[in-house]
Amino acid sequence: MIPYPKIDPIAVAIGPLKVHWYGLMYLLGFAAGWALGRVRARKPWSPITEEQMGDVLFYLALGVILGGRFGYVIFYNFDLFLADPLWLFRVWEGGMSFHGGLLGVMLAMWWYGRKVGCGFWRLADFVAPLVPIGLGAGRIGNFINGELWGKPTDVPWAMVFPGAPDALPRHPSQLYQFAMEGVALFIILWWFSAKPRPRMAVSGLFLVCYGCFRFLAEFVRQPDPQLGYLAWGWLTMGQVLSSPMIIAGLLLLAIAYRRETA
Repeated sequence: MIPYPKIDPIAVAIGPLKVHWYGLMYLLGFAAGWALGRVRARKPWSPITEEQMGDVLFYLALGVILGGRFGYVIFYNFDLFLADPLWLFRVWEGGMSFHGGLLGVMLAMWWYGRKVGCGFWRLADFVAPLVPIGLGAGRIGNFINGELWGKPTDVPWAMVFPGAPDALPRHPSQLYQFAMEGVALFIILWWFSAKPRPRMAVSGLFLVCYGCFRFLAEFVRQPDPQLGYLAWGWLTMGQVLSSPMIIAGLLLLAIAYRRETA
């Protein structure tokens, strides 16, 4: 067993002002996405200019925050929302959903793509390789917060998380997801998108890879206590929401390459 590194979730405290590591991880993800987006914007096939990357970042942030919050409330805590609708706005109590954030980003990209006339899919293919940096940073934030821990295990690298309901060694599933959704997904998409691909292909690959990585991670991640397992003693909400992503991604890849060869 490896000791859990007890890192104070508050990175900086100045009087009543407290800056949390989780918030800094969001800022790091957005900053890295902006910087890498400007690199991609220099490509001759880019749908936007370097100067437009700031606007794209604003729309992305809006989609992530609003979509992530609405998704968490609807997918994971709808009963609580029905009992207390104002809880939706108490974001300081925590609660964000990747799948909701994805829907929010898609809507934001449709809105911005229509505004500048570059089209949704061209913009989505441009943005997709930038997303894993933010996903990886977010998982590090989860790890520092000691939340979203894994199931009990006896693997040598197991950790005891102080916020868990027991003192059992558990999978550091946040780090697994950092490695898959952050590092591996970034390498795959950055390599794949380094040269022009058929429209929708990069977006399709993102959906397939993320969906598969998240589906696998759910096998060692402790399910949300308010939901538990949805069926068969292993199916989680994360897997239910990731399955359509895999199917949609495969369809997008098939359509993209069929169009190219037609």
